[in-house]
Amino acid sequence: MKALVYHGPGEKAWELVPDPTIIEPTDAIVRIDSSTICGSDLHILKGDVPAVMPGTVLGHEAVGTVVEVGAAVTTIAVGDRVLVSCITSCGRCRFCKEARYGLCTGGGGWIFGHLVDGLQADFARVPFADTSVYKVPDGLSDEQVLFLADILPTAYEVGVLNGRVEPGDTVAIVGAGPIGLAAIMTAQLHTPGRIVAIDLDDARLEKALEFGADVTINNGNEDAVAKVMELTGGLGADVAIEAVGVPDTFELCTELIRPGGRVANVGVHGKCATLHLEKLWIRGVMITTGLVDTSTVPMLLRLIEGGRLDPTVFATHHFALADTERAYDIFGAAAETKALKVVLQAVPVGHELIEQHELAFNA
Repeated sequence: MKALVYHGPGEKAWELVPDPTIIEPTDAIVRIDSSTICGSDLHILKGDVPAVMPGTVLGHEAVGTVVEVGAAVTTIAVGDRVLVSCITSCGRCRFCKEARYGLCTGGGGWIFGHLVDGLQADFARVPFADTSVYKVPDGLSDEQVLFLADILPTAYEVGVLNGRVEPGDTVAIVGAGPIGLAAIMTAQLHTPGRIVAIDLDDARLEKALEFGADVTINNGNEDAVAKVMELTGGLGADVAIEAVGVPDTFELCTELIRPGGRVANVGVHGKCATLHLEKLWIRGVMITTGLVDTSTVPMLLRLIEGGRLDPTVFATHHFALADTERAYDIFGAAAETKALKVVLQAVPVGHELIEQHELAFNA
């Protein structure tokens, strides 16, 4: 099969690799029908995630069709359409039993495209299949559910829920990329009083308004702290959500927040950020970090099925899965291309490669 393979910082290639096989009886093999690219993939390519070894297939978000299951798999069957989450759950460790799947110590957590081969490929092995995939309801397209693999639950759980957004709150979201926009979308489930989007890119700030922001601030042209203080009577935001992953944006969040407020860091950081405890200790500020658990996926899926959420607005560019390298170029140059999320779509089911692979499984 073909897959996008990481070959060290700045190096990747769409190339032939061995087909995945069942290793554990709890595994499934999934044909990838749709995948996408995450900002975390760009961090990997920069060398920010040293745990990713050269030779690893990238990607951790996909919708696909089950083509083989291990002997112990009981909740999904060949032919089922499934959402393959960015987080894998062993279902047995302490953290999985607490629905903290991102902290799984039984071999799960964030492993796709990180510790094991990922999902930007023709096929993928999915460990702990019973507890790690979600059946796609009939009538929903791949694109409607694809972004539940990562950005929507990440923004909601690590940003909105960790930040304890409450009705009437002023929520400042620093970064209007896909995660920031997902935070804007899902924060509205908690009826905040005001959502303030902060970014350096006017095009992204315009998009933030479309997603539901009430106020936008270009902090390259305006003093974001002064503006937020003006909006809040000098107190600061109730919640600040960091959605970029660089030191300046984290430190900005700690300046935007009111006494007793909450800073929820969502961004993936590859460099040290300064924590000004000499200023923060007396102000009772709560700071949270975390990896998504994806425990809210079933609820978000119900909202999509009921027409309450429409994630398809994230999809700005579409490519064949075989054009993944070009898709990375477009996604990585988002400031110029205006890309939010790219959708990587597989060849039709009748394609020779897939026919051959399924024949091999059935042999």
